[in-house]
Amino acid sequence: MTADSAPGLVLSPTAQVGEGVRFGAHVVVHDDVVIGDGVVVQDGAILGKAPTLSPRSSMAGAGSAPLVIEEGAAVCAQAIVFAGARIGRGTIIGDQAFVRERTTIGEGCVIGRGTTIDCDVTIGDRVRIQSQVYITAFSLIEDDVFLGPCAMTTNDDTMARRAPGEPMVGATLRRACRIGGGAVLVPGVEVGEEAFVAAGAVVTNDVAARGLVMGVPARQVRQVPEDQLLERWS
Repeated sequence: MTADSAPGLVLSPTAQVGEGVRFGAHVVVHDDVVIGDGVVVQDGAILGKAPTLSPRSSMAGAGSAPLVIEEGAAVCAQAIVFAGARIGRGTIIGDQAFVRERTTIGEGCVIGRGTTIDCDVTIGDRVRIQSQVYITAFSLIEDDVFLGPCAMTTNDDTMARRAPGEPMVGATLRRACRIGGGAVLVPGVEVGEEAFVAAGAVVTNDVAARGLVMGVPARQVRQVPEDQLLERWS
């Protein structure tokens, strides 16, 4: 449905809407959102929501850039995408997903149902994140990474008892690595290019490129074989 026919649409007069954009019912589009040509926004989605921060937050009082959704992307039912995020061309944000401010998601990605992408996250192109994954703030995910359902990253070893000025550090997931369902990555872990983390592993140390790790805590058991590298499947 177009903006003229979508029931219950709340569209800010300062939002920019491209050609051929389709809205579902009861969509909310906040101020200054930029929606590219051919974007699909399904029922109940909220675009450009401002963050609500604790007075103690280091970002309290900081402004946000507009939300930008590039051409051909889709924001599915009841997803929430904050002001200051950027969604790349052709990317799908799944039902009830949650994408916070200052996060950039590249082209051709799939973000699964109920997944949370926290603030200050950078995600490359063609990344596949399955249902109910949590990507913590200050994480970096390079191109062609896969994360299985319910995988979790973390960024604070102290659990909110950090010394003043001590930064939080998220995960770094290098190109084409694969993270199995239910895996947990502790703060600051780097998973190397084409590495493989088995389902349910707890990763407490960096994983070498092409390393295959499993267990609690995770240990490398072998290397990813040549026939499983991305170029064999492209």
